[in-house]
Amino acid sequence: MKNILFILLFVFKSCEGKEKKFEIKEFKEPIKMNIQDNLEIATFAGGCFWCTEAIFNEIKGVQKVVSGYTGGSIKNPSYREICTGTTGHAEAIQITFDPSLIAYEDLLEIFFGTHDPTTLNRQGADVGTQYRSEIFYHTQEQKEKAENYILLIEKEKLYSNPIVTKVSSAVVFYEAEEYHQDYYAANSEQGYCQMVIAPKLEKLRKYYKSNLK
Repeated sequence: MKNILFILLFVFKSCEGKEKKFEIKEFKEPIKMNIQDNLEIATFAGGCFWCTEAIFNEIKGVQKVVSGYTGGSIKNPSYREICTGTTGHAEAIQITFDPSLIAYEDLLEIFFGTHDPTTLNRQGADVGTQYRSEIFYHTQEQKEKAENYILLIEKEKLYSNPIVTKVSSAVVFYEAEEYHQDYYAANSEQGYCQMVIAPKLEKLRKYYKSNLK
């Protein structure tokens, strides 16, 4: 029984546990992206940003991945506030990518292929509006591509349940606290990383070999 309880402590991503371990850092203004002319931005929310960040950091053509909060109603949110599920923010990543090396459509395919877009406000054991599936588009072209991709996978019946992924205009993106950045790379032996993120990376490496760095 003790072993089972020990495992469960690592399986569930506990907001309370993290707050005790890490110091909260509040940001006074949203992240400012200094983008070169040949690069573009994509913003995805697909559950825990530790997972999505680890996935897209391995993709060829991706220059940078930042974990943060977007889509909410208050300014300068902290992780503690996000965990309440009352701010409206989603855990999200902002991807800087080179479209000559990786197309936005390919990013969409990887996004949908590495999380469950049919579960409302949850991914596995992570439950709450902050874990919702949502695409935040930065251009009209991104909007159309995202909507068309959803129509395609629904037409092809790739999932047995309806897609609940929202497509919304990009709004202010706040960078998460420093300890969230590159979390998997720094904590790959941690229980949540081993039991939740590692299997996602195995799937990525199996089905998207041509897209890897």
